[in-house]
Amino acid sequence: MKTKTAALHTANPKDLVGVKKVSLTKLPPVAVLHAAHALMNGATKYGPYNWRDKAVRASIYVDACERHLNAWLDGEEDATDSGVHHLGHAIACLAILLDAQEAGKLVDDRPLHGAGGFCRVLDRLNQKIKESTSLLPASLRRGAAAPGVTWRDPLE
Repeated sequence: MKTKTAALHTANPKDLVGVKKVSLTKLPPVAVLHAAHALMNGATKYGPYNWRDKAVRASIYVDACERHLNAWLDGEEDATDSGVHHLGHAIACLAILLDAQEAGKLVDDRPLHGAGGFCRVLDRLNQKIKESTSLLPASLRRGAAAPGVTWRDPLE
């Protein structure tokens, strides 16, 4: 059986180098599995790594990602057309965007940078919400968890 040590510092020189690199163990393996499942599904439809053969439009993958996120948010776990988890599809869309961008195969058809002011508006609205406790349920205004709050089970 493995035991973990509480030591933060080791004498191993590799540790000193390794802690300064991207830690791949921070990405949950289950996310990798669902994304791979979605990419396998896409490979059967469009060919593996098709986005590296021909450039892809960013908006197409952002739209697809948002559709999958919204379907999941609405309570649907798996896409009806593929049987693949919606969140796996969403991760795959984002992975394709990143890979295509790094490979120089992304058609960046986003609106003009900052034209909509999303980050500025988000900051402003977050500040308003922070200042306005009337928008929060009474139980949260007091700083306590709402007693007896239950979430709807989408499988029921």
